[in-house]
Amino acid sequence: MIAGEDRRRDRLASAARHAATNLEVRGVVCVAVTYVDNSGITRMKGVPIGRLDAAAVWGVGVSPVFDVFGADDSITTGRYAGGPVGDLRLHPDLERLTPLAAQPGWAWAPADRRDQDGRPHPQDGRELVRLQTALLAEHGLTAMMAFEVEWAVSPAGSDEFAPAASGPAYGMIRVAELGDYLRDVVTALTEEGLVVEQIHPEYAAGQFEVSVAAQDPLGAADTCVLVKETVRGVSRRHGLRVSFAPKVLVDNVGNGGHVHLSLWSDDPDRPPAPPRPTASGGGPGGANSGGPYPDGPYPDGPYPGGLARTGGGSARPGRINLMAGGNGPLGLTAAGEAFAAGILGRLPALMALGAPSVASYLRLVPSTWAGVHACWGRENREAALRMIPGPPAAVGQAANLEVKSFDLTANPYLLVAGLLAAGQAGLAAAATLPEPVDVDPASLDPAERARRGIRRLPTSLGEAVAAFEVDEVLHRALGRELHDTVAAVRRAEIDRFAEAAPAAVVAATRWRY
Repeated sequence: MIAGEDRRRDRLASAARHAATNLEVRGVVCVAVTYVDNSGITRMKGVPIGRLDAAAVWGVGVSPVFDVFGADDSITTGRYAGGPVGDLRLHPDLERLTPLAAQPGWAWAPADRRDQDGRPHPQDGRELVRLQTALLAEHGLTAMMAFEVEWAVSPAGSDEFAPAASGPAYGMIRVAELGDYLRDVVTALTEEGLVVEQIHPEYAAGQFEVSVAAQDPLGAADTCVLVKETVRGVSRRHGLRVSFAPKVLVDNVGNGGHVHLSLWSDDPDRPPAPPRPTASGGGPGGANSGGPYPDGPYPDGPYPGGLARTGGGSARPGRINLMAGGNGPLGLTAAGEAFAAGILGRLPALMALGAPSVASYLRLVPSTWAGVHACWGRENREAALRMIPGPPAAVGQAANLEVKSFDLTANPYLLVAGLLAAGQAGLAAAATLPEPVDVDPASLDPAERARRGIRRLPTSLGEAVAAFEVDEVLHRALGRELHDTVAAVRRAEIDRFAEAAPAAVVAATRWRY
């Protein structure tokens, strides 16, 4: 066992030294090893490339107290986190090691947080995504996901926000105003190996959006971090200050962080998958870890009704998109419908992960395409879940679900894991969707919304946290330690802004994200 572990470390160190040599040729001096805390802030430790092998094998020390950091760097306490005692190790993921095109001399790698013995930290978001993805794969399913990244830019040098472009929404004038800047954003992202699908001006003055190609769940969460930091780097080189906050001005529409997702399978006619997995071993989901699924993920057994299939792997040619080609509403397969219904049914609780700041709820205003009502519909940009069938010529390969209620104050790893857990709970229950909505829900009178079962999503972070705290699926998915810590961080955020006016909330959060 010891000899085998030594060989593994030797291989890892060799791979890191090889990567460091390649980086050095490209002028890289230091690697930013990042993780995202529970308030949505990306934290880092820098590693000179000459020490990358040691960081890969042994990790870089970091305090576990960052689990309870607020966006303002205040520190709260929870039952399982907080205080000065303890140490974790940040292990850079060499598979995502990327030279930063907008920050010469730097590369980036997302970190796995582990304890001193190499076990995954029970509150590590990347490990949580891996677990949820593995549970899905055991049933022959995989998900493809992508974040839309929206941001606003202002001339650097002031804490006030003044839009750096004033042309019409979605207008070509803004390209004339900031064309070199937008070109450099696309160039930088492309140099980093990302597939940019589109970039365009958004609704508010000085606001833009970029979309990248869908990936596996962990890849999508990692890429969300990389895109934001790349946009930030390009912006500074152009003398601009960037904000991904839900609101930069009280009276303007805000920045969202919509998530696109689809569910894929090898063969929709195969029999159901084997019985549910149970947790064992260390780390999240491990015995006595307090991690996800201490009693197995689904107490009622495997996915019923033949919704899940055997197989595995990632979405690729020959696999079947379960969001299209079925006999369900709007062409969904039974599995696609159940997965979507699981997410729709848990949206109030998911808001504590996807809209985790007090400022988030200033953005969630009806009739602003923010998705504030818990409903779904075909290409309905006012529904929380927008069903996108894709062009007919794509034969269902482009069909996906857009979740519109979230923003970029979210920790993308926690949000991705929560969405996967909610979708799998829908599969477990063979859940079905209500009738799709083909109008702005706000245009319906309250009685008609009630008749259709259309609910308003939480209007405050307090409401979202209350739903999150009692949601058993998310409690099992995150594990008692992380679930409790997330709630503690959210409660601290609520207390911080308990007496604050909207303008004060916006001013305090504008440049933190």
